[in-house]
Amino acid sequence: MEQKIEIRKAEPRDLDTVYGFICHLEETRFPFEPFEEIYLENIENRDYAYLVAANGNDDAIGFLSCHGQKLLHHAGLVYEIQELYVARNLRGTGIGKALLASLEEKLNKTRFEGLEVSANAKRNDAKRFYVKMGFEPTHIKLVKIPVLK
Repeated sequence: MEQKIEIRKAEPRDLDTVYGFICHLEETRFPFEPFEEIYLENIENRDYAYLVAANGNDDAIGFLSCHGQKLLHHAGLVYEIQELYVARNLRGTGIGKALLASLEEKLNKTRFEGLEVSANAKRNDAKRFYVKMGFEPTHIKLVKIPVLK
């Protein structure tokens, strides 16, 4: 039996579930209060897309966040997927593809110069997924973590 999936805008009621998704994705436990503040602010930002995949009971089973920025080196608006998470037991069922398709449908109604994504070097399945979805590995992302004193 095929599961009904709805893609909708993330809402404040999704906070706890999204928090769990992102902690699992990043293999850490973030302080909840700053996470909550950022989440609630970001879901209202018109240049960001926060989407939830929900099952027939309206339970969140996947999440995608994407931020738009006006970049000089593109002379326009570029979107970058920040997080994409699908519940572990539902991976490979088309939920990630549905989230991405919904994002692209939303972005295609705007004027933008590109859609980008970065994936952690150890996430080989994620990289394969994005290539399968039409992304090209054209850049290398370098990261410097600040040293806290």
